[in-house]
Amino acid sequence: MQRVCFTLQVRPDRVEEYRRRHAQVWPEMLSALRAAGWHNYSLFLGEGGTIVGYLECEDFDAARAAMEASAVNRQWQAEMAPLFELGGRRPDEAMAPLPEIFHLE
Repeated sequence: MQRVCFTLQVRPDRVEEYRRRHAQVWPEMLSALRAAGWHNYSLFLGEGGTIVGYLECEDFDAARAAMEASAVNRQWQAEMAPLFELGGRRPDEAMAPLPEIFHLE
């Protein structure tokens, strides 16, 4: 199982809206994530808008591609994009994976 940690940046003035939207993630989106092989997926949000995400999957590139092919993901990404600082990319394209340098196990 591959462990993936990534960062994203929410616009500081949109942090509360980002929190609200994640309090009620669409059931179809949750199902799509599971079907695409995203396991143990968590998001952490700092006050300044920095997001740290964590997930486990067999193959991150394949898991991202499966989500990219999902209609519900395209709709979610389009609705969430205004909340992020993206430089012209979609939120899922802007995920910046961090290299793992230590793991206790």
